[in-house]
Amino acid sequence: MLTMTCDKKDVKFMSEAIRLSEIGMDTDNGGPFGAVVVKDGEIIGKGYNKVLSTNDPTAHAEIVAIRDASEKTGSFDLSGCFIYVSCEPCPMCLSAIYWANIDRIYYANTKEDARYIGFRDAFIYEEIAKPLKDRQKPFLQISRDEANRVFEKWKNRPGRIEY
Repeated sequence: MLTMTCDKKDVKFMSEAIRLSEIGMDTDNGGPFGAVVVKDGEIIGKGYNKVLSTNDPTAHAEIVAIRDASEKTGSFDLSGCFIYVSCEPCPMCLSAIYWANIDRIYYANTKEDARYIGFRDAFIYEEIAKPLKDRQKPFLQISRDEANRVFEKWKNRPGRIEY
C-alpha cells in the first residue's frame, strides 16, 4: 500500500471541503458532503451535495466539483489534479474520480461513518462486489447484438477520442 504524508496545504483544502459540506447541508441543498478539486496548489473546482435542491441523485459533492473543474479547464481529463472530499467517495463518485483521471483522493469521514448517519454507500459497495445474479435488483440482458453493432462502429471510427 502506498503511504503518503499530508501538509498544511492539504489540511487547508480539506477544511474547505468540510466547510462546503456544512454550507450545502445548512442551506438544505443536500447531505453533509463537500469536495474541492486542486491543481498546482489552486482550487479549480468546488462542490457540495445538491441532491435535494436539484432532485438529481447524481448531484453528489464530488460530481459537482468535477463538473466545475472540467468546465473551468475545458477538459474531461483532470490528470494532475487531487480531490479533497469530506467523506470517502461512494461508488458512483469514486468511478467519476477514476474517469476524470484525478491522481489522488484525500478524504475525512469513512463510508462506515456515512452508514452510521443513514447513508447507504457501504451497501452499494457490497452490491457491486456480488455476481449479477445475486444482486438485490434484477439485471436482464437484451438486444446485445444491436448494441454491439454500435460498439463496432465506435471501435472503427476514425479520429475517435479515447477516454
